Amino acid sequence: MPNSSELLSRRQAIGLLAGLGAGVVAAACGGGGSSSKGASSTTTTRSSSSGTSATTGSKGAACVLTPEVTEGPYYLDIDKVRSDITEGKAGTPLDLKITVVDASGCTPIRDAAIDVWHCDAGGVYSGFSQASAGGPGGPGGGPGGSQPATDNQTFLRGTQLTDAGGLGEFHTIYPGWYRGRAVHIHMKVHVGGSVVHTGQLFFDDGLTDQVYRSAPYNSRGARDVRNSADSIYRGAGAASAVLAMTPSGNGYVGEITVGVKLT
Repeated sequence: MPNSSELLSRRQAIGLLAGLGAGVVAAACGGGGSSSKGASSTTTTRSSSSGTSATTGSKGAACVLTPEVTEGPYYLDIDKVRSDITEGKAGTPLDLKITVVDASGCTPIRDAAIDVWHCDAGGVYSGFSQASAGGPGGPGGGPGGSQPATDNQTFLRGTQLTDAGGLGEFHTIYPGWYRGRAVHIHMKVHVGGSVVHTGQLFFDDGLTDQVYRSAPYNSRGARDVRNSADSIYRGAGAASAVLAMTPSGNGYVGEITVGVKLT
């Protein structure tokens, strides 16, 4: 697996090999997808009355531009190319699959660098454990403006380079919550040496309720913000920013397709 210096060189190589300029506008080609699926459907997840998750979707949706949202104050460019970002953190397993495509035709983009980061089951971000542990207003995913790191931890952070199908895959856990925010994952996409998308991914509230009934999530009180009350969720496109979730073993697979506009 490439080390951090290899990531830097590969990011530079992307710009040389792609031969493309990248716009700063991103698009979502449906709500869920992978390299084995066309990006012509919009998919979200709902919890059924029996307590199991079910995948729903609308077929035939075209690629549409999706708004970017704040990266929050806790982004770190740690240059760690790795698929498993858990570092032993406890939580419900989540196989996160993000497919990056060209918004003009929904064709997959190879060697796009996807950064993801999110809090642990206790609502704490690596690198900022003192700042993000229950601070006023639930910092960590709110308004932008980076803060100085408080530790050298790197759990639940990492980068993947997309394959020929545009797919980047991460092995992580279902995120926890903290004051003032709905449950979410941060992401950033680099194409052609430029950042082309900064966004946040969300989860169906019914599914989150189900997951949070189990350890280690159930050791905390009830979360204070659901999706509809989160302004960033609304700014990110609401339901279009919700991961399509499918049960897998003792965890879930979460999928979404993100398009970038190339010039």
